[in-house]
Amino acid sequence: MLDDRKLAVLRAIVEDYVSTNEPVGSKALAERHNLKVSPATVRNDMAALEEEGYITQPHTSAGRVPTDKGYRLFVDRLSQVKPLSSAERRAIETFLAGAVDLDDVVTRTVRLLAQLTRQVAVVQYPTLTRSTVRHVELVPLSDRRVMLVLITNTGRVEQRVIELPEVVEDARIAHLRAVLNACLDGCGLSTVPELVSDLPERLPVADRPAAATILSVLLETLVERHDEKIVFAGAANLAGADFSVGLRDVLEALEEQVVLMRLLGETSADAPSTLTVRIGSENPYLQGTSVVATGYGSGDNQLARLGVLGPTRMDYPVTMGAVRAVARYVSQILAAS
Repeated sequence: MLDDRKLAVLRAIVEDYVSTNEPVGSKALAERHNLKVSPATVRNDMAALEEEGYITQPHTSAGRVPTDKGYRLFVDRLSQVKPLSSAERRAIETFLAGAVDLDDVVTRTVRLLAQLTRQVAVVQYPTLTRSTVRHVELVPLSDRRVMLVLITNTGRVEQRVIELPEVVEDARIAHLRAVLNACLDGCGLSTVPELVSDLPERLPVADRPAAATILSVLLETLVERHDEKIVFAGAANLAGADFSVGLRDVLEALEEQVVLMRLLGETSADAPSTLTVRIGSENPYLQGTSVVATGYGSGDNQLARLGVLGPTRMDYPVTMGAVRAVARYVSQILAAS
C-alpha cells in the first residue's frame, strides 16, 4: 500500500493529466499543488509510483501519465464523489420530471447524462422479465373500436387501437377490463400468455369474440420486447477524446448493441445498485475505455442500468457524481409513476 504522501502525488498527477491532457512533471506538481514537500521529494515519489506501475513515462524526458492501475487506485481511494450543485440538481429534476412515458424518460436521461459528463451516455431499457402489470385499461372509442392501454411497474405505457369483430356495449367492455385486471394485476409480463390462455372460455359466450381479439393484441404488444434495447447519446463527445484503442473501434462498439449490453453487464457483477467503475483493461470487450454505471429502478427493484463510456482520461469524481444522481432521479420518477 502507498503512504499518504505518494497517494497525494498520484492524485495530483491524475487531476492534472485529466485537466490538461499533458504529461505531468515534478516541478509543475510542486508548483500547482500544496504537497508541502520539495520537487526532489516529488521526483522520488514519482519514481516509486512508476516502479510500482501506477504511472508511466510516455516519452523520454517527458512527465508522467497515470496507468490503468493508477486510475484504479485513484477511484478506489476517492475521499468523495463530487456532488452536483443545487442548480444542477434542480435542472435534472425539472428536465426529467417533464417526461410523459418510459420512452421519454429514457431519451431525456441519455441526453442529460451526455451533457453533464461530456461522455457517451448509455441507458438500458427495463427488462421485460422484471416488469409486472400495474393496470390494463380499455377505453371505448366507438361501437367497434377500443383503445388498449397497458401500464407496467417500470413506467412503460403501451397503447393500441383495436377493431372489434362486432359491436360491444360499454358495459361489456367495462366487465372485460375488470376481468383482465383481476387476472393480471401484479403479474410478471412474461407470465401473461399463460395466465390469459383460457380467459375467453371463462367469459360469457357473447363476450368471447371481443375478448379473443383484445387478448391477441395484448400478446402482440408483449412480443415487442425491450429486453435487449439500449439507447446512447453523446457520440460527438468522442471527437476530442484520446483512446488507446482506435476511435473506429469505439464507434463500432456503440453501434453493436451486444457489446454495450456486455459492457453494462460487466459493471453489474458486484451488485446491481452499486456505482461501478471499470477502467481500461478491466473492460474485456472494449479495452482502452472506462465505463461508469449503476442500476436504476422502482424502490428496491433494480430494473436496468445506465452509465457513461469514455476514455480512461476521465474526470471520475464528476462522472461518478452525475451517474449516481441521474440514476436516483430516474428511480424516483419510476417509483412515482
